[in-house]
Parts: sequence; structure tokens; C-alpha cells
Amino acid sequence: MIAIGLMSGTSMDGIDAALVDTDGDAAVRRIAFATTPFDAAFRDRLRAAMAAALAMAAPGPDPLIDAVAGELTVRHAAAVMAFLAEAGVASVEVGVVGFHGQTIAHRPDRRWTWQIGEGSTLARLTGITTVSDFRSADVAGGGQGAPLAPGYHRALVAGLGPEPVAVLNLGGVGNITWFGRAPGRRWGSFDTGPGNALIDDWVRAEAGLSHDEGGALAATGTVHSQVVDAMLDLPWFDAPGPKSLDRADFGLGAVRGLSAADGAATLTAFTAATVAQALQHVAERPARLLVTGGGRHNATLMAMLERRTGVAVAPVEAVGWNGDALEAEAFAYLAVRVLAGQPTSWSETTGVAVPTVGGVIDRLSTVSSPRT
Repeated sequence: MIAIGLMSGTSMDGIDAALVDTDGDAAVRRIAFATTPFDAAFRDRLRAAMAAALAMAAPGPDPLIDAVAGELTVRHAAAVMAFLAEAGVASVEVGVVGFHGQTIAHRPDRRWTWQIGEGSTLARLTGITTVSDFRSADVAGGGQGAPLAPGYHRALVAGLGPEPVAVLNLGGVGNITWFGRAPGRRWGSFDTGPGNALIDDWVRAEAGLSHDEGGALAATGTVHSQVVDAMLDLPWFDAPGPKSLDRADFGLGAVRGLSAADGAATLTAFTAATVAQALQHVAERPARLLVTGGGRHNATLMAMLERRTGVAVAPVEAVGWNGDALEAEAFAYLAVRVLAGQPTSWSETTGVAVPTVGGVIDRLSTVSSPRT
């Protein structure tokens, strides 16, 4: 089945769209990928919606959040149609859209997680069956609701060599999927800590930048090791996986008062240190750490990762994958699995009690807009 995956991550930089031909199992053929950036004003509205959600005891109606959710959905629909036109693919050729939506709060400890975006509206606007709300069923089953890409990572890693390997996603939040030796690879996944989120927040506040391009600012700063150690001194880092966190679980208080460059260097070192700490909780230490997500573009972070972990670190492009597209591809793959009634999370990946099929399906028969 040809599927589209849509991802708007915790970095809030835009909509990633990937077109994949897959059976939701071992067969994966990547067709196309594109990103539609968010403008600064919409990112500000997203941040406001996140702040409103975090102040709530549970998901519920809220005028601001509802308005942002509607706008987010319309933006995704427009991105889908523009993406298909650019790829030269008719919507009738696409079997399903995997619509992740935007996480505005993630509280598995309270048994809820909140991704905004209206699957039924997206199906109506695009004329394509849509799968959304991938995480709620897992949380309801006792899981963390994250990460969800490991099932796709497993399909990709099957084509690699026999040595232990790990896939590290560095978006706003970091997460790792580790695989033991083939055949019959043991595996598992969990969040590692902040990925790019704190770095982005810091350089936006202190240097007026959207992100630290290539780690250039951090490269000029000094790492304050005592601050890194203090930030690591939380029981969460000592706990084994599966585990997950919210983008807002960590703040910038520990680096207040540092120069812009020193703060960037210290937060970059902190992200690297959380990954090193995470490797203490994997059953088989990887021979390679394959990095996906925006963090792989940060040369300073990549160098710190290699020094602190003692593991060979490379972007996923080293094995022929597209690190910008991987998360979006994952939700195309997962959407096909949902349609087939196949699990999208497992006890090894989220801690859910039994393998669980996530996602809410909005089929064409339930929407009023024909395909075009």
C-alpha cells in the first residue's frame, strides 16, 4: 500500500511528509519526502496551546487549543495536497495517511497523552483514509505512549549486519531504539531526555536564533560540567526503560546566568550525557549509534555524543536512510499496520502490557468529501 506519513515534532519547526510503499511488515520502499515549515506566528500559537494544555488536569475543551488544532489540521491537509502534486502522485493512489498531529502534553503517569489534529477533518479535506491518535490506546493499556517509531526502526534494521546497533532520534526529545545481535535480535526503546528542545529554547531566548545551526554557538562556549552533573541528578535518568517524558519536563533554570555560548555548550553536553546514561540501560551495548532527527546536523553534539558514549556515532544516512524523513515514514508504516490490525507498540518499546494496535481510523465511508 502507498501511504503518507505526517509528523509535526516537538521541535515545532514544520510538517514532515513522507510517501512510502509498504506492507507494514518487512517491505519498505521510500518514494518522496518534503517539509512544510511553520511560520513564527504559528509556532507561537503552538507554544501557547502547549502552555494551556500543561495547565490542565486532563485533555478537554479549550478555545485556544481547539482553534490551534483546527488550523494545524488545515495546514496538514494543504501540505498533503501540495506534496502529492509535487510528487506527481494522485490521491486515489494513496491508501492511507498516518497523521501524528502535534503533541501538546504528554502525561503517561496520569494515563493520558494529548496530540491535537482532527483525523476526520483531514480525511474529509484530502479524500484519503486517515489514521490518527496513535498514542492513546497504548497509554490506556499501561504503556508510555512513546516512542512509537521503533516498530519501523526494526523493519529497517533487519537489513543491516549482525552487530548490536541503536537508532537514536534527536528531535525536541531524544529517544533510542536498541537492537541486539541478529538473528532473533532482542530490542527495546525509551526516551533518553531532552534532545534539541532545551538548546533551541536557549538560543532563541539568548541569541535570537531558531536553533544552533551546526552547533556553531556551542562550539565557541565552555561546558560547565557541574551544571551538567546537577541536571543529570534526577531519579528519572537512573530508571530503566521503557520510559518517556514531556518536552516541558525540563527547563532552563540550571543554565541561567551563563553566557549564550556557555549555555549552548552546557545544554549540548547535557543532551549527550543523557544518551551516555541511557546506554547503561540497554541489554546489549551497540557497536554503532545511528542518529536521526535534527540533532544529527549539530556537529558539536555529534562529537560530544561520540566522546561521552565511546560508541561509533554516525547519521543514519551512513546506512542509506533519510534522517529528516524517518519519523514521517514511521507513521506511514504504522498507519498501514493499524489498517491491518497489527501492533504498533510492544512491552519492549513502551511498557504496554500486551502488543497494542493504536490509532483511530477515519475511513472514506465516514467522510463526505470524494477523492480528486
